[in-house]
Amino acid sequence: MLKLRLSDWRAALAASVAIGAAALLVACGGGGDATPSTPTVTPAAATSYTQGAVSGFGSVIVGGVRFDDSTATVSDEDGNTKTRSDVKLGMMVEVDHGNVNRSAATALAVRIRMGSEVVGPVGIIDTGASTVKVLGQTVLVTTSTVFDSTLSGGLSALHAGDVIEVHGILDPANARIVATRIEPKAGATSFKLRGAIASLDTTAKTFKINGELISYAGLPSGNVPPGLTNGQIVRVLVQTTQVSGAWVATALRGGLRLPDAARSQAHVEGVITVFTDSKSFEINGLKVDATNATFPDGSTGVVLGARVEVEGAIVGGVLVATKVEIEERRDMGRRELELHGAMSNLNSTDKTFALRGVTVWYGGTVEYRGGTEATLANDKRVEVKGVLSTDRTRLEARRITFE
Repeated sequence: MLKLRLSDWRAALAASVAIGAAALLVACGGGGDATPSTPTVTPAAATSYTQGAVSGFGSVIVGGVRFDDSTATVSDEDGNTKTRSDVKLGMMVEVDHGNVNRSAATALAVRIRMGSEVVGPVGIIDTGASTVKVLGQTVLVTTSTVFDSTLSGGLSALHAGDVIEVHGILDPANARIVATRIEPKAGATSFKLRGAIASLDTTAKTFKINGELISYAGLPSGNVPPGLTNGQIVRVLVQTTQVSGAWVATALRGGLRLPDAARSQAHVEGVITVFTDSKSFEINGLKVDATNATFPDGSTGVVLGARVEVEGAIVGGVLVATKVEIEERRDMGRRELELHGAMSNLNSTDKTFALRGVTVWYGGTVEYRGGTEATLANDKRVEVKGVLSTDRTRLEARRITFE
């Protein structure tokens, strides 16, 4: 059992009060888009941690849990303030939150952080392998990769030279990024990449990430992480044009996403980046102790580079696992997505409308609850459950419930 200090008990108590208020709000018909009536809490009050791809909204859904983000702070990895509307379907996020109500699968979000893996020009596109090179990095597109609605056609909508931003999971063992969301980034003033350092030259102040040469010679020494070493995961911002064959770094930072405190509950989706055995490995750079964990999909597939979901608690910087699931064993293309909110841009001819920035198509077989297709109208509040379209740019509704 995790022992809490007096300060931790106070923080947990504050989080419990906030969660109780959030539950009352939901019970009274409120939600992520309602006027918040919960007390303001600080990141220190968070008791739990979730890292994964956004699979729906109402307020924001990650790892099967619906997080009320009405009072949450939202930022990028550099601490720049963002808004709730900046969080998009398919983005990888970190959520610091209160305890999860398991029966309702809800929790109160305290802080949401987001960040992408690479921003840069499109290179070689291999539709057969379902990959695309971006700034020299191999990006794997899966059946669950969300494409921005402006990229109609998905992978086939990309062209060499287009600048895009890729959100996803870094997979150093296979030298690739498993994309969870792809969107255009025309007009980007800088490029970005995240990966493992190779061919480090501390004299010339250069290194490579998957073959791309990067020079950090122009950075002040105080802006370079101490003790750079080959194999270290870093995040680099670079100028948009190369100089003498090298990308010129404008910022260099550590590239791991890790919880910043002990957490009594944790849920992390990612790739096994370091592997000793099925009981001891790292996911996204976070150490995992799975000695007492259950393996619903068996442990044979728990190997280096496998995509997994791990539940447990963060103790001493280690994720002490209670359950390890293997994503490859699950049909990601059929994973149900969920949206809640007010409709807009209704087009009865094309049978589409917009919901939380996502295009919803209702032209297939749809189950309606609390109304019919004729009830659909702008500003109507609905819950939509469905799956991604073939090109992954819109949600194909399977059930629409009027709220």
